[in-house]
Amino acid sequence: MRVNAQEIIKEHSRAGLMAREHFFSRNAESLIMVGKTLAVSLSSGGKALFCGNGGSAADAQHLAAEFVNRFLLERPPLPAIALTTDSSILTAVSNDYDFSQVFSKQVRALGRSGDILVGLSTSGESANVNQALEQAQSMGMITVGLTGRKGGSMHKYCSHLLIVEDGSTPVIQEVHIAAGHVICRLVEHYLFEDPIEPEPAAVP
Repeated sequence: MRVNAQEIIKEHSRAGLMAREHFFSRNAESLIMVGKTLAVSLSSGGKALFCGNGGSAADAQHLAAEFVNRFLLERPPLPAIALTTDSSILTAVSNDYDFSQVFSKQVRALGRSGDILVGLSTSGESANVNQALEQAQSMGMITVGLTGRKGGSMHKYCSHLLIVEDGSTPVIQEVHIAAGHVICRLVEHYLFEDPIEPEPAAVP
């Protein structure tokens, strides 16, 4: 049976709306916790690192830019780094070692206890993202995972795990960037509108 263009648009729109509503209704408290945790880390001199592959690499860069530049408020720049942008590092590590280490070596070089690593993987099975999260954990960093489907093995390496329970990669990615925007807004809120006390963030 042939599907016309209007039906494709409607189907994709419905799938995205349903996934988004389901995600935010189930993860509101977790998003608040991630926003507070990031705000505490940044107010205490920490920084945020982001990593992912493909579309998730683009999302990592997008979110780092929202922190360094601004999101909605006029405020000072916040320290954030996308680990996906330096082609010399990515190709050197891939060539000399293995692609699975392209993010973990950067975490080891740039991360400090109390910093936050946000890893994005629609499957939760990206070896390089999970190795980076594991490396961050071992260094006393706080780890946040944005994933989809059933969460994959990413859950073993995350202080906070946000799962888009959907099987469509494009839909998962669309909800990931929406979740990232909410986190950016919450960080601005907790730093500049309703500041919270910079108590030490919990590390597993």
